[in-house]
Amino acid sequence: MSDINNAGIFLVQTLVGFFLLILLLRLLLQWARADFYNPIVQALVKITQPFIVILQPLLPTIAHINLAVLSLAIAVQLLIMVAVLLLYSYALPSLFQLLAWSLVGLLSQTMDIYFFAILVTIILSWLAPNSFHPGALLLRQLTEPVLAKARSMLPAFGGLDFSPILIFIAINLVDMLIIQKLVTILAMPAGIVPGL
Repeated sequence: MSDINNAGIFLVQTLVGFFLLILLLRLLLQWARADFYNPIVQALVKITQPFIVILQPLLPTIAHINLAVLSLAIAVQLLIMVAVLLLYSYALPSLFQLLAWSLVGLLSQTMDIYFFAILVTIILSWLAPNSFHPGALLLRQLTEPVLAKARSMLPAFGGLDFSPILIFIAINLVDMLIIQKLVTILAMPAGIVPGL
């Protein structure tokens, strides 16, 4: 493969992948019921709204899951994979296989988002425990529903919070038992989704 193709793959996965990350953050923050008036949420909405506005009347929000944003995220993930496959000079698989690969990619990226969000939340709790920075507040709002669920499964440990450890274990199990198995079963080519 030529250096131009490698550069093209890098650009597609970086630039379009960044837009996909913004879509996933908007989806997850809406699911977590984050503060809509947070300036970071407002920026995410302003960036993605022109692309969502066409789909919103057709796809409602169900159980705090914005189907318009989810559909666009699947389409963007599919677009990234098609571009990478073409740059690798691979034949395009069936639409069903591409959709399945897209869902696996989105699941993997969602797990990565939660892993790093919880990690940064832990670090911030040590360095700036009472920070009111919009980013710190947003991270707490994103991770708290998941951490609260984990806390409810654990016994009290005298003020120590082991819920992040339980979530990290769960993320690794999802990766090993679900994502990696699906990658093998669906015969996903290496490098089509970063990290897989």
